[in-house]
Amino acid sequence: MTDGSDRWHRWLLDVRFGGDAAARQQDLTEVLYPVRDTVLDKARLRPGDTLLDVGAGDGLVAFGALDRLGPSGQVIFSDISRDLLDHCQAAAAAEGLLDRCRFVLASADRLSGIADASVDVVTTRSVLIYVKDKAAALQEFYRVLRPGGRVSLFEPINVLMDDRDRYAGYDITPVKPAAAKLRAFSESIQPPGTDPMVDFDDRDLVRHAERAGFPVVDLELRVSVTNTRQPVPWERFLRMSGNPLVPPLREVLDQVLSPQEITEFTVHLRPLVEAGAGQERLALAYLTAVKQ
Repeated sequence: MTDGSDRWHRWLLDVRFGGDAAARQQDLTEVLYPVRDTVLDKARLRPGDTLLDVGAGDGLVAFGALDRLGPSGQVIFSDISRDLLDHCQAAAAAEGLLDRCRFVLASADRLSGIADASVDVVTTRSVLIYVKDKAAALQEFYRVLRPGGRVSLFEPINVLMDDRDRYAGYDITPVKPAAAKLRAFSESIQPPGTDPMVDFDDRDLVRHAERAGFPVVDLELRVSVTNTRQPVPWERFLRMSGNPLVPPLREVLDQVLSPQEITEFTVHLRPLVEAGAGQERLALAYLTAVKQ
């Protein structure tokens, strides 16, 4: 994608999948739709509810909520990306849903434009991993909810997923020096221990919710380790990045490694990537909370 949209828009709709529309659809079907459905199931939606989707992105959860809330239900899309809000607004217009939608430019830890006690449900998916002040975000969720309102959120717990002997799940023992340079580059952008993606675990989420004032909190942690991965064509793998804050692998290789190191790294990693000969580690948290 070469348009002038911001990095959140580019990553979510393009770079995450290496520009492959079929891969995007497969990920939606196998991974993202099940997560969306679980978040919405746990939200216990009622017809006519007003739902605030924080960090709405491309509208995955928000549009799913519109389908469930019935014609009297309302959804507020909030995000820090104007480009993504415009994308969602255009999609809502195309579906004839604008009268049931509202679009607010706001961060999760400062939901300006959302009044106190004005929504029935707050949802969010993989958003707090980008928010430094997670406590403030949970306080904002509490503030905007009406009495009896519910929070339903999903977050990957990245501190439980790291394996320093692997790169993106693949064994890099034979090319450790090159892999160490790649890791150092990534950590210069997202320092371990202080970056929002890795500065919390599931217990922190529960603590933040309790301290925000929620008297009822429930958290489900799902951890899995699978010694195989989905095979990925190498050229697509080079166009991908793990999150919006880091460049695609091809750009990182060119910045960090010498031509000889790139060759050695490619000779080792490419067969593993294309064969799916790697490990997938997942630690996923679903948290729900109720305001009384």
